[in-house]
Amino acid sequence: MKPAVTYELLHICKQTGARRGVIHTPHGDIQTPIFMPVGTQATVKSMTPEELENEVKAQIILSNTYHLYLRPGQDIVKEAGGLHKFMKWNKPILTDSGGFQVFSLSSLRKITEEGVEFHSHLDGSKHIFTPESVMKTEEDLGADIIMAFDECCPYPSTYEYTKNSMERTTRWAKRCKEAHKTENQALFGIIQGGFYEDLREQSAKDLIELDLPGYAIGGISVGEPKEEFLKMLRFTAPLMPENKPRYLMGVGTPDYLIESALAGIDMCDCVLPTRIARNGTALTSHGKVVVRNATYERDWTPLDSECDCYTCKNYTRAYIRHLVKANEILGVRLLSIHNLRFLTRLMENIRNAIEHDCLADFRDKFYKDYGYKD
Repeated sequence: MKPAVTYELLHICKQTGARRGVIHTPHGDIQTPIFMPVGTQATVKSMTPEELENEVKAQIILSNTYHLYLRPGQDIVKEAGGLHKFMKWNKPILTDSGGFQVFSLSSLRKITEEGVEFHSHLDGSKHIFTPESVMKTEEDLGADIIMAFDECCPYPSTYEYTKNSMERTTRWAKRCKEAHKTENQALFGIIQGGFYEDLREQSAKDLIELDLPGYAIGGISVGEPKEEFLKMLRFTAPLMPENKPRYLMGVGTPDYLIESALAGIDMCDCVLPTRIARNGTALTSHGKVVVRNATYERDWTPLDSECDCYTCKNYTRAYIRHLVKANEILGVRLLSIHNLRFLTRLMENIRNAIEHDCLADFRDKFYKDYGYKD
């Protein structure tokens, strides 16, 4: 039987070795490399599905099992016909397993071989996540791509702790595969191992033996120095199968997206564009603009003269600053549209550079224009 999700390689950049491809899913094709906006609670904050599709040009969004399990509950989403119908999004969806949130949001938790006992960050109620229960929740949510239940080690962690965690994550992945029954979903495994190369190599080897439809790198971009991030990214990505999607979890700054593409990654996600929008900050071709600052009070230019988004075609920095200072919802919405489109357009440019065998040249020019020092 043909897998629900498959990867097709279209071109390899002669200058860098970066890859350009397409991921085929039940809800449409995804041109890669791709940035996935995060819709944690079945919504990308302040965005309608129509805006995501038509203005942002998003191809796929990510939602979160932990949050939807707690509220509104997987039974509600299932009764609605799954996430696609619940939120009126007809393109692909990926759901994270909730593993990261269990460890980052719940201070009271107990990890055993069976799973994780934790307390809700909403009301303190006690819950248990196991590989089997997470698979049932993700099947009820109905995303095209679902993630195996894993543990994301904090940074830094000792070698012994990381090794035990990585090995348990592999055992959990095997249980996820055994429990997963929905044929029109693809289960991705998550390579762990912290910042120890031998553990990353072992994790990748063991997970690849499970022959899953795709693989992710988890447990980096968790607060470590950039040089550590790049070292582990560049070490781990080549260990992943060439004929399956490669996903780097939790990455959304422009430099990290470019470096991910250079390393051969196909998919990235992050809450960054909407989060900084709520703080009055815009991503632009020449670096971040904190539009709430007084210097933009009489600035009649768009956020980014090179941007093709709805916000930049219609509004000035002065007006958006006014909205932000007045705590008007429209200010956050306009900044969110722009920031999301900035990153999806960045990925379009990356794909074009790969096709024309000049991704290194693109990177150098982007870094210079953006103001990166290294």
